[in-house]
Amino acid sequence: MTHRTLLLGGMFLAALLTACTTVGPDYHAPPRVAPGNGWSDAAVDDAAPADLARWWATLDDPVLERLVDTALARNLDLRQAAARIDEARALRDRVAGGQSPVVSAGASVNRRRQSENGALPIGTIPGLTATQTIHDAGFDASWEVDAFGARRRALESAQAKMQASEADAQGARMRIVAEVARTWFGAVGAAYELRAQQAMAATLQQTLELVRRRQAAGDESAADVHAAYGQWAAANAALPGLRARQRAAVLGLGVLLGEPPESKLALADSVPQSITLRALPVGERADVLRRRPDVLAAERRLAASTADIGVATAELFPKLSIGIGGGFQALDAGDWLDASSARFSILPLVSWRLFDGGRVRAEIRVREAAERQALLAYVQAVLAALADAERALGDYHAGLDTLARRTIALDANRRSHAHAQARYAAGDISLVELMAAERLLHEAESANARAHTAAAMQLVALYKALGGGWDAPAAISTSPAQASLGRGSTSDR
Repeated sequence: MTHRTLLLGGMFLAALLTACTTVGPDYHAPPRVAPGNGWSDAAVDDAAPADLARWWATLDDPVLERLVDTALARNLDLRQAAARIDEARALRDRVAGGQSPVVSAGASVNRRRQSENGALPIGTIPGLTATQTIHDAGFDASWEVDAFGARRRALESAQAKMQASEADAQGARMRIVAEVARTWFGAVGAAYELRAQQAMAATLQQTLELVRRRQAAGDESAADVHAAYGQWAAANAALPGLRARQRAAVLGLGVLLGEPPESKLALADSVPQSITLRALPVGERADVLRRRPDVLAAERRLAASTADIGVATAELFPKLSIGIGGGFQALDAGDWLDASSARFSILPLVSWRLFDGGRVRAEIRVREAAERQALLAYVQAVLAALADAERALGDYHAGLDTLARRTIALDANRRSHAHAQARYAAGDISLVELMAAERLLHEAESANARAHTAAAMQLVALYKALGGGWDAPAAISTSPAQASLGRGSTSDR
């Protein structure tokens, strides 16, 4: 091949590269148009939360910290999510590899004999024998020029889908952390209720025995005995349910930690100190949308859908490819690598789909419809995230209020019980009246334990709704997720 031919081939290739463009809409992140300007509850503390990434570590519960750390390392849902990220990353790399030329090399030695009586009269051609050994070595390269950006758009889509998978994995991490904390608080709450209920049943049993003695002495009626027995039986009947609830919670912890269910049954034998609950600063409402993995994943899927339109649009335009081959071929092994045995070829190819019954344009409409669905799904994710955060915030404030009122009632019952003990010691009231005050105290303790458990679970729900439990990596937050009711991309088709 002459230098002039190589020069012309290079000029042709340069012209193709210069003409490259990218068709389809360019993606633009939705504008920052968040519905509403702030929290609907005027009493909300909008100071930034101290630590959302590891919020459970701020609760001063070492058992919870160990449980969460174990779950993050072993939970099977999280390990599946990590495998999905690996799959999406491999798919992205496969698409990226499609932008490079495909080069193959080979070498062969072919010993063959042709018929002397066939179509080619070998026997009559001087110097040409029927038996030949062909030595061949060379390479072939092919490259489809991404003249209209189909591969670039496909890479954009694959990259956005990989980032959506990463956000989904962080969402799974956030859910697992919340579920571990909620299950643990349920087990702790059941233990406190069980202890209060056992104390109440013991008090009512003492009362029943006292009433029976008084009835035997003629001071109480049979109806009083039956009433006391009914109260004791009702309190005693609640014990198996509380034990089962505590056991179920501990069994659930084992599964969440990726272990056999019974692996954490020993936790049912301990009653740890309950956490202190207080009002939580939640930051600005718009911050929720930047932290929520579900919103980030929806935004990345919108970006992928926009890029898919460009992939479909590129099918309307010509496809340009270049094939190059070269090597050495000789009949004699001694001449195999000689300059005179060299071979070379270059084949530019242009193909254009001129008629297909409208299938390409139909595919473009399909992708555009998918983009509209992705946009609506993104807006829906934004609104759901805001509603989730508002609801969780209201529930937690109500839970704190309920707990405060239950605490006031418990303090009052403790004072009443102390007065009853003093009056009984002074002989002013009977033992039955003292037992009644003690029963009311245990009822208040049980109600306070239920209120504390409910508020603790509402705190977990609030942290989850705020997007707590993970650090947003830059790879996912390249396009900040903000609420929008408008189109997420502009078209240059």
